[in-house]
Amino acid sequence: MIEIKNLTKSFGNHKVIDNLNLKIYDKETVVIIGRSGCGKSVLLKHIIGILKPDKGSIYINGEDITKYDEKKLNELRKKFGMLFQGAALFDSLTVEENVAFALSRFTNLSKDEIKARVKEKLALVGLKDVENLKPAELSGGMKKRVGLARALAMNPEIILYDEPTTGLDPIMADVINDLIIDLKKKINVTGIAVTHDMKSAYKIADRIAMMFNGKIIEEGTPEEIQKTKNPIVKQFISGDAKGPIPVIG
Repeated sequence: MIEIKNLTKSFGNHKVIDNLNLKIYDKETVVIIGRSGCGKSVLLKHIIGILKPDKGSIYINGEDITKYDEKKLNELRKKFGMLFQGAALFDSLTVEENVAFALSRFTNLSKDEIKARVKEKLALVGLKDVENLKPAELSGGMKKRVGLARALAMNPEIILYDEPTTGLDPIMADVINDLIIDLKKKINVTGIAVTHDMKSAYKIADRIAMMFNGKIIEEGTPEEIQKTKNPIVKQFISGDAKGPIPVIG
């Protein structure tokens, strides 16, 4: 479904992505791991067309989206849902209005159809009777689930998860992990997640790819990554301060 070829992106003199290559197959969940600032979120922004690379290509269903104009990119983005790190809900809107945000702007659905779609997506993430609440009235876990319902609202083919368990206690983080797995079974979406949380990565991933110095330096199943011989990957997944990657700050 997605093939990234020789992707390169710099900001000023800082090369964040350097000749990166990665394939993501239909209906699988790929988790991209790596240290803070290594370019994981920048990679997601390229996949959804928010950023343009300095060079390289991103093929989605065989078409190079780096050649798309803004109109074609807007059409492409309807195939994506995104769960942002902090859920990124609009504080002034109710849960229903948040989940319906794209539906009311980019579809011709009636108010009743939108209301039914919102209810359906909230039910998928295990929420009901919360439509009239504001984000300030929700717990961290509920906010993540509302964010996930909003990501599902347009019936996407691909869901991007940006640090899906950050800011949650271990039990609620596991609830979100289970939801991601459950959604894959129920609606057959392709998933791309970036995370520091190795427990989450091992649980939700079909494949894990490690990003370092702007490249994918290793990829494999969770079992293969756990048995890695690569010292950089081994240091990251074990959380060991002593290793080939210097710890700064």
